[in-house]
Amino acid sequence: MLNAIIVDDESKATKILTWEIEKFCPEINIIDTFTNPTEAISGINYLKPDCVFLDIEMPEMDGFQLLRELEFRDFHLIISTAYDSYAIKAFKENAIDYLLKPIDSDDLKRAVQKILHLKKGQNLGSQLNRFLKSIPSHGPKKIQIPLAGRTIYVEQNDVVYCKSDGNYTEIYLKDGTKHVITMNLKEVDAELMKEVFFRTHNSYLVQLHHVKEYVRTDGHHLIMDTGQTIPVSRSKKQELLKALEQLL
Repeated sequence: MLNAIIVDDESKATKILTWEIEKFCPEINIIDTFTNPTEAISGINYLKPDCVFLDIEMPEMDGFQLLRELEFRDFHLIISTAYDSYAIKAFKENAIDYLLKPIDSDDLKRAVQKILHLKKGQNLGSQLNRFLKSIPSHGPKKIQIPLAGRTIYVEQNDVVYCKSDGNYTEIYLKDGTKHVITMNLKEVDAELMKEVFFRTHNSYLVQLHHVKEYVRTDGHHLIMDTGQTIPVSRSKKQELLKALEQLL
C-alpha cells in the first residue's frame, strides 16, 4: 500500500479523484486531502506520504510554488492539470507523471502501476529538485499593473492579451476585466516573459497559453480561449506558429 495525499483547490475535483482512486487503485491509501495549499505544505511535511497528487493551477499558490516550499520531498509526484500547456513539456522531460483533467481512469491506473513498479530506494527528493530547476522561467509569476494612485498585482497567466491604444495599453484578463495603463505596447512587451507572450500585430500582444485556434481563412487570426479574435500580421505568422509548436 502507498499512502497518498491529494492537493486541489477545488473540493469537487478532490472528491472525484478520491472516488477514482478508491474504485480503480486499491493499492493507494488516501491519508488526507487539501484544498488550501498552505495547509497542504504542513500536511505533507508532517505526514510524509509515499505519493502526492498535485493540482498545478491553483489561485492562491500554484503547484510549483508549493513544491518549492516543501521540506519533505521524498515522495512520488503525480501532477493533475486542466491545461495542456507549458508544464506538460517539463513533465515529460523529467519523467514526472501527470494526469489531464477530466482524469481518465485508465490513465490513473497506468500512473499508479508505474509508481508501484519503480525500484525502492530511489532518491525522490533529488528527482523533484531537478524537476523544479528545469522550470524556473516557465512557472507562473505575478506582474504589476500601475493604475491611477495604485498598483495591482496579477498572475501572468491571467493576462489573455494586450491591445495598443496610442500611448496607452489595454490589458485584458481571463475573468473579463480590462485595465488601461499609461505605457505603450512596446514598454508592456518588454515587461512580460518572451516565452509565453507574442506580438502578433503592431497593436496586439497575446498570451500563447490562451490561444485556442489559429485560423488561416479570412485573414490570419487567433481565437483565444476567452472568445476574442486577434489579428495576425503576415510577417508574423511563421514565427508565431513556431512559438506555438514549442509549447506542445
